[in-house]
Amino acid sequence: MTGGDEVWERIAAALERLAPAPVRPTDWLSHPAYVWEGEWARNVPVLDALPMGRLHGIDAQKVALRNNCARLAHGAAAHDVLLWGARGMGKSALVRAAVADVQAEKPKALALVQLAPGALPTFPTLIAELAGQSRAVLLLIDDLGFGADGRAEMLALRSLLDGGVAARPPHIRIIVTANRRAITMREDTSSALHERDERDDALALADRFGLTLGFHPADKDTYLAILEGYTAPLGLSFDAEEAMAFAIQRGNRSGRTALQFATELAGRAGISL
Repeated sequence: MTGGDEVWERIAAALERLAPAPVRPTDWLSHPAYVWEGEWARNVPVLDALPMGRLHGIDAQKVALRNNCARLAHGAAAHDVLLWGARGMGKSALVRAAVADVQAEKPKALALVQLAPGALPTFPTLIAELAGQSRAVLLLIDDLGFGADGRAEMLALRSLLDGGVAARPPHIRIIVTANRRAITMREDTSSALHERDERDDALALADRFGLTLGFHPADKDTYLAILEGYTAPLGLSFDAEEAMAFAIQRGNRSGRTALQFATELAGRAGISL
């Protein structure tokens, strides 16, 4: 072997080491959930979901979303969904719980695919990959919001919801959680005209969802009922005044705050949630 051949072999070996490992095709039938990273999907072998019965204060929302997920899993017409409203009131938790509940009834009929942050521009690639799959898919965009330069992304999502030349298959539905129904692009606007235009654009996006579910701040009774739902199955009791003081310290009464206080009580008792 000549010296020149050895050099080329070393170069080839170095390039092979630098090359990224090939991405395996995703098996879209084997797991309850996935995270779409932008070019590939990460498997989620176990979906982290509370039982539906553990979610309190959102009874109407539970029924509506669970029914929509069941329709999708059974091959019937289903809506794209917008869950909007107060932070910590169970929007994301309800999505996972509803999907898990349907999966328990009809295993592998429905998958949840969450978009990782920054992966929205690759949405069309994901849709194209899922179009040929037989399994129903719910695509989750959690905590959606657009920055000052996010108009193009917002319009792209709006177009995707409306459909275009290449229609989105009926077994693929989109579910979005956001803190506001008018999914905002930015907090600051330079003029009233721009503010109105952006508000109209945001509402036009919200109008594309066939099912819109609002989540509102919990009053005292609802907050305590949510807390009771977490603590009663564990045999834990709590002092209502301490529970309210805990909520005041955190600045809101919500399902998330109730879960945090229940975690504190469980920790004191030396048990797990």
